[in-house]
Amino acid sequence: MSNNEMPKAYEPGAVENKWYPKWEASGCFHGKVNPDKPAYSIVIPPPNVTGILHLGHVLNNTLQDILIRWKKMQGYEVCWYPGTDHAGIATESKVEKTLREAGKPGRDELGREKFIETVWNWKKECGGTIIRQLRKLGTACDWERERFTMDAGLSDAVRKVFVELYNKGYIYRGQRMINWCPVAQTALSDEEVIHKDVSGKFYHYKYPLSDGTGHLVIATTRPETMLGDSAVAVHPGDERYKSLIGKTIDLPLTGRKIPIIADQHADPEKGTGCVKITPAHDPNDFEVGKRHNLEFITVMNNDATMNAKAGAEFEGMDRFACRKKVIELLDELDLMVKIEEITHNVGFSERADVPIETMISAQWFVNMQELAKPAIAAVRDGKINFHPARWSKTYFHWMENIQDWCISRQIWWGHRIPAWYNDATDEIFVGLEVPEGDNWRQEEDVLDTWFSSWLWPFSVQGWPEKTEELKYFYPTSDLVTGPDIIFFWVARMIMAGYEFMDELPFKNVYFTSIIRDAQGRKLSKSLGNSPDPLDVIDTYGADALRFSIIYIAPVGMDIRYSNEKCELGRNFANKLWNACRFRQMHGSVTAGFRNLDSIDHAKLTADEKWIISWMDETIIMINKALDDFKFHLAAHEIYEMVWSSFCDWFIEASKVRLYGDEASKQQTLVVLDFILFKILRLLHPFMPFITEELAHQMGFLTEGESIMNEAYPKPLKDKEIPSIMNPEPNIIDLVEAKFQLIRAGRALRAQYEIPPGKKINYHLKTVDTETEQFMQGEVAGIKLMLNAAEVTISTAEFMHEDGPAPAQIVNAGTIYLPLAGLINIDDELKKLKKQQNQIFGWMKGSQAKLSNEKFLSKAPEKVINEAREHLNELEMKLKRVEESIATLK
Repeated sequence: MSNNEMPKAYEPGAVENKWYPKWEASGCFHGKVNPDKPAYSIVIPPPNVTGILHLGHVLNNTLQDILIRWKKMQGYEVCWYPGTDHAGIATESKVEKTLREAGKPGRDELGREKFIETVWNWKKECGGTIIRQLRKLGTACDWERERFTMDAGLSDAVRKVFVELYNKGYIYRGQRMINWCPVAQTALSDEEVIHKDVSGKFYHYKYPLSDGTGHLVIATTRPETMLGDSAVAVHPGDERYKSLIGKTIDLPLTGRKIPIIADQHADPEKGTGCVKITPAHDPNDFEVGKRHNLEFITVMNNDATMNAKAGAEFEGMDRFACRKKVIELLDELDLMVKIEEITHNVGFSERADVPIETMISAQWFVNMQELAKPAIAAVRDGKINFHPARWSKTYFHWMENIQDWCISRQIWWGHRIPAWYNDATDEIFVGLEVPEGDNWRQEEDVLDTWFSSWLWPFSVQGWPEKTEELKYFYPTSDLVTGPDIIFFWVARMIMAGYEFMDELPFKNVYFTSIIRDAQGRKLSKSLGNSPDPLDVIDTYGADALRFSIIYIAPVGMDIRYSNEKCELGRNFANKLWNACRFRQMHGSVTAGFRNLDSIDHAKLTADEKWIISWMDETIIMINKALDDFKFHLAAHEIYEMVWSSFCDWFIEASKVRLYGDEASKQQTLVVLDFILFKILRLLHPFMPFITEELAHQMGFLTEGESIMNEAYPKPLKDKEIPSIMNPEPNIIDLVEAKFQLIRAGRALRAQYEIPPGKKINYHLKTVDTETEQFMQGEVAGIKLMLNAAEVTISTAEFMHEDGPAPAQIVNAGTIYLPLAGLINIDDELKKLKKQQNQIFGWMKGSQAKLSNEKFLSKAPEKVINEAREHLNELEMKLKRVEESIATLK
């Protein structure tokens, strides 16, 4: 029980720094195998070990934290598995850059073993940044179970999976057309290629026929690849070129002759109908090349410079410099026809942000066809549910058209492929251990980072060992992630779950919103619109950031974020803090704060029944919203409950009894405590720091206790408090009507600019005698909340001979404000008529603009709509002024 007076203002920094270490040290976050409790588990989408916290992480991890804390308070044994991803390409690039900037030997100078040792050292010194930052957010991760995708156990799992899939015939090594990043110099999967619309050129030029009878015109965006052309294709049904099929053309700049072939790939309706075929540098041409047994000529090196096969004149040139040179030479040979400026779709390396090249390379692949089948069925049959559900369409489209997964990467940091080559016998050995004998060399390539991540839900729990925690916490319960990795990660985890655990990996997937700035742009460093969450936390507090970002995040819709929106969360925290300070000013916590057992339930006032009933409704709505993954609705419900129902109405209405007799005061304090403790528990998953602090400041909890271990509120049952659960049928409606008439009375005061501190009189004409009797019983509170000298209440008509009395109709009847002695009627009428004339003038100008055909034909639609809205606002304002004039006459 707290005996100390609360600080006047909430200081989030001090509170956050106090509670997080206490939670962690006391084991609040640690999940244990507990057969007496149902299990609830989540795996964190492992951030890259190179990562730093951004607002996407804030949203994602706040949602997970809400689920974990909510389920823990509901009585589940919870476990939130944290960890980081080794992020092969990103980490290798980061360390290389660090070495380069420090003037130290780079990757190639160090050699493989020394470089990998250097990366591990970097990881040890710098790789835990984002994990430390997540603590600042208040995440209830089980840090005792933190994992890294290259931990020994997880690495064992990766090797086992590779070997098993190889032995089943799913993994194979082959020459295929792959995506190639010339900066990272590694293969990329299709999902690691980002397609962008960019400005470019469409080059049209001639290929002379070898017999000298003419030429063919082809068009391409990549003329440098012509140096690797093996044929020109025309459609077999294209009458223009049937006579040329089988002939050859002289390929400019190369001295080679290449055939004209017939293939369905050529579209007679597109361009000239002639297509250059470069089998080694285009996926469609690759298939054409296989069908026609063409030569596959690779003309680029791994860094996208031209190689010897491109010709001596071009060897060593950058691909774009080569493009320019080829065009110049074709122009000199009078072979250029035209160059078109176009916008076209180009694939970029996700990591290096440069155009990829499609090249033929020997790589390792996984055939995904069989793996995809149970994963498709799991979502289709509703065993796994997506939220929002529309993402299932995206999932099915990809899964039903799934391609083989290129899993090898030409880098050093990662899981080295467990395959060995025998140069003496040309054998390939795949296994968990090094093969016996001589002449074996291990595969140089490492596995795609996602090849370890797809095992995450069970590898973090000790698989392939059959651990007790795996039996208890797997399958995990829910997954919260971004829709951008639905293919990279979500789909593959589902496939891996069924293949290796024979069970789904999770039951629900919640896809987070995309966060944009106030202008609707995606957040990025280059635009300077991506705030540092730690700066936001320093300014507003972690709870304010958490609550604000959830409050503005409707399901499936983009978030428009600005730091100023965190004022909502900060103001909410301050409102709650001040409510608790007000309560503490009236004495220590009462004995009945958990169950109201210390008071006679039959003596509960209408206001007390109303707030308890409203609390029950809020509890039901919040639990339903969280069950449905509608986090923002839950945030809105609790905000409305705390700010409006509890603080603005119940606390204000309670002041009459708090300053009345001792029995009334004590009963009111018990109800205040009962509701406040429920509020703190309801709000805890959203705002963990302030709720823990207030639970202790108020004396609801003592040293060594945590609100995390308290039960999440449930609605009351009939047997607990019958008089509340079954109040007089309309008692709640009457209390609502009372608060509505108070709002109306305050609005009348404001309309006539009567100072808030001035005592005034009101009259309420009620709709019936029952309402009259109820309001008569509540008159002391009504007077207090209206700051009224008198409030007369009657079912009779109100006679106001002394002067005008403007009124508002409410559910309880009609509330009047007699103005005699409060304002100068003549001066008020003059002011209103002046306003009336001003509005007439503004409306005349607005109407003239909207009847002007020139304006309507030339102005943007947005401007016209704004003009119409302005006129509507003026008409509404005029109506209010005219009503006020009529009232005062």
